[in-house]
Amino acid sequence: MGTLYLVRHGQASFGADDYDQLSDLGRRQSERLGEYWRERGMQFDAVITGTLKRHRQTWEGIAKGLGLTRDDVLPWPGLNEYDSEAVIAAIHPEKLARPDTPEMYRHHFRLLRDGLGAWMQGRTAPTGMPSYLDFLTGVTSALDHVRDRHHGAKVLVVSSGGPISTAVGHVLGTSPETTIELNLRIRNTAVTEFAFTPKRHMLLTYNTLPHLDGPAWEDWVSYA
Repeated sequence: MGTLYLVRHGQASFGADDYDQLSDLGRRQSERLGEYWRERGMQFDAVITGTLKRHRQTWEGIAKGLGLTRDDVLPWPGLNEYDSEAVIAAIHPEKLARPDTPEMYRHHFRLLRDGLGAWMQGRTAPTGMPSYLDFLTGVTSALDHVRDRHHGAKVLVVSSGGPISTAVGHVLGTSPETTIELNLRIRNTAVTEFAFTPKRHMLLTYNTLPHLDGPAWEDWVSYA
């Protein structure tokens, strides 16, 4: 039996012109996760990442913390995040102002929740995005690859909240509404673990932050 570790990227640049890059905190979170694993002698037999910049930067931080220089990483576009702006625009055509207050952040995530529900149910087709069924196929293809190619191994996947919560929802058979709630509560550099055999994946943990457990890191927990 193998173990699959799915890691959400470190804090990105929410509200900036280019969200797809880690903030300073996101880099520190990623490196700290690698340090935590190095302290425990963790080694991975394979590493798979989405192809977004924040995925690659998160892996680079983890690798630095682990003391690794390996570059044999498999890029997997099916592990890329949905476009949240397109999801919202499909139900709210007016462009949103950049959120800079608690109420504006809440408004943004209320719209995102509604937009995700509409997309997952096939009621909208956000511009430039696949259907939800195609998005799901991209995620499950990565799970299938791990089962087919890495039986008995320790495999690391670095991705985003959408694909990771989709993987959990797929394995557990949850409703779309539950998958959305899982998505909106996943934290930066959180670790989710599956045990796997050639036939199936089984959830062990979800959304854990063992590397930030302690007073030195209590203000490092983030969601964006």
